[in-house]
Amino acid sequence: MRTKDLVAIRDLHIDEVFEIFEESRRIKDYTKRGMPFKPLEGKTLGMMFSKSSTRTRVSFEVGMYQLGGYPMYLDIKKSMQMGRGETVHDTGKVLSRYLDGIMIRTFAHDDVVQLAKYSSIPVINGLTDLFHPCQILADIFTLTEKYRIIGGLTVAFVGDGNNVANSWLFGAAKTGINLNIVTPKGYECDTKLVEEAREIGKATGCTIKTFNDPIEGVKGVDVIYTDVWASMGQEDEAAKRIKEFEGYQINSKLVSHANKDYKVMHCLPAHRGEEITDEVIDDEAHSIVFDEAENRLHVQKGILYLLMGEFKA
Repeated sequence: MRTKDLVAIRDLHIDEVFEIFEESRRIKDYTKRGMPFKPLEGKTLGMMFSKSSTRTRVSFEVGMYQLGGYPMYLDIKKSMQMGRGETVHDTGKVLSRYLDGIMIRTFAHDDVVQLAKYSSIPVINGLTDLFHPCQILADIFTLTEKYRIIGGLTVAFVGDGNNVANSWLFGAAKTGINLNIVTPKGYECDTKLVEEAREIGKATGCTIKTFNDPIEGVKGVDVIYTDVWASMGQEDEAAKRIKEFEGYQINSKLVSHANKDYKVMHCLPAHRGEEITDEVIDDEAHSIVFDEAENRLHVQKGILYLLMGEFKA
């Protein structure tokens, strides 16, 4: 890869996105066949967290171990001096002397941008309030496993115009997937991000449309995707959002408007009975939710290998 860090999908070259998929597929095959692949032996990944996590922590920790390296968990608030006011600049400079790579899951996206700027080692965005690149790369990789060709597929993201939706904008634009962003009024993605993604998508032939009507937004689509209506840090808004997102639940009635062979995706954790029903998320004929969850491990191993195994500072 030509890129030192993975801060956002929009920063990647189109060929780098597919390079990640290619390496992830190869490494996943090694794992399934029980073939050892330890290109990161002797290397350490610092995993910085200021947000709680299940999939991000476990998949990165297991992935780094399986690649032969050592994952080090760092709680930003409780065990790092950043929690007491040390600057991102100083933290990045110091950790670059100790570690071989950093994964950070935090609130402010600019903290990741600055950490990547001042670190001489690769920095991976494990989630910010603006973007969630590893999730969407795993999602699109999952679609490459389910469909022979992903260019021209139509995905409907239904819910809040949040960090996951923002990353879908650029993931779709880089891979030629048509994207419908379906949100209640007042919860749309930033128009600047939408226009930026549309501009990038001209090279791959994708279309990006926005809807406020959930039925119109999912009509004839190949994939329906959703996320929780209240993300971390928005818990106080949960009751208000449940009322305002009425009609946006992914249920049997809504999915009936999609293509007959539709797939359903959710980045998890799911608030069952709110944004998605049990019958939809557990429908083995259409739900690929747990396949995409598993692929967080394999795709992040591909990212770790490409950035920490091949990249030379």
